[in-house]
Amino acid sequence: MIVFSSQYFEDLVNEASQSQRLRAHANVHGSYADQCQKLFNAIQVDSYIRPHRHSLDPKDECLVAIKGLFGFIMFTEQGLIESVILFGSEKYSEKLSIPSGLELTSGVWHTVVSLAENSILFEVKKGPFEPTLAKEFAPWAPKEGDKNVNLYLKQLRKECLKKLEIT
Repeated sequence: MIVFSSQYFEDLVNEASQSQRLRAHANVHGSYADQCQKLFNAIQVDSYIRPHRHSLDPKDECLVAIKGLFGFIMFTEQGLIESVILFGSEKYSEKLSIPSGLELTSGVWHTVVSLAENSILFEVKKGPFEPTLAKEFAPWAPKEGDKNVNLYLKQLRKECLKKLEIT
């Protein structure tokens, strides 16, 4: 049995804070072969998740905010922002009248932007998990470590924050 205590989550966000990528995940499932893949993903504000889709091994994905606030961004095939959905933990969902999570279909270009420090997602996806087929990265988005990442992430965050202004 695993207990998801406040200490469990605190340890995960501390690990994310110290990570070069500014995120850390903790698998809840036993192995990549499991039929249900479940994990917590702590994502700090300056963490860049390159836009991607799950079309090589098409599986829908469920994202639920456990802690913090997120922007979910969907893109067109050409990399234009199609829509932005804010979602957050109870603290934010009630205050801002936003959802706590979403489920997306596999072929959608997307990314998630953390809008509050120490934010944590719970992710669920059908297994088994094949790491080499998990993500198809968007060719129009900068690769992690690219010199343009900070500017691109800043633009994505700005689009999310615009949504906050009308919420």
